[in-house]
Amino acid sequence: MIDNLRDQAPTNDIAVAGVYCDFRGQVEQSTLSILGAILKQLVGERDIPEDVLQAFQKAKRESGSRGLRVRDLTRMLKTTIALIPRVFICIDALDEVHPKHLSKLLASLQDIARESPNTRIFLTGRSHVNSEIKKNFPLAVVAPLSSTEGDIETYLKMKLGQDLKSGAMDGDLRADILELIPEKCSPM
Repeated sequence: MIDNLRDQAPTNDIAVAGVYCDFRGQVEQSTLSILGAILKQLVGERDIPEDVLQAFQKAKRESGSRGLRVRDLTRMLKTTIALIPRVFICIDALDEVHPKHLSKLLASLQDIARESPNTRIFLTGRSHVNSEIKKNFPLAVVAPLSSTEGDIETYLKMKLGQDLKSGAMDGDLRADILELIPEKCSPM
């Protein structure tokens, strides 16, 4: 989806920022780092707005060794977004964000969306984060997605085909994997 949006944004009229959250990176994926990644992408090849530069320098001076705060980055994002006609923020695998950061991240995104009517926010994640999303974005459109047995089997075949130690698995084990895993993962 991010690539599709970027392909349709050949001018500076549209900016797209995308973040993929990973369970293995939960420590690094704080609200601050996610918002910082979004800001970095939105500024991208544009000149950094003077207001953002000044706010960054001021926050650095005032915060000292603590670094920037979420509210500072949120304010910088709103300033940057105000200069762009249309902004898309996409966060994939929101369910992988550590729970202690999730509510603050969603509240920050809500604050940005409320003051930036030119911004569209796309969030993906497993169903257990839907209630948090709905709490912050009551008008959010939720589109449930699920994989089929065929999707899982196709993925497994691709991964098994990339196995660097192909001799370590016999045909029976491969057949068991291709039969049992899709069966166990598919909705009943």
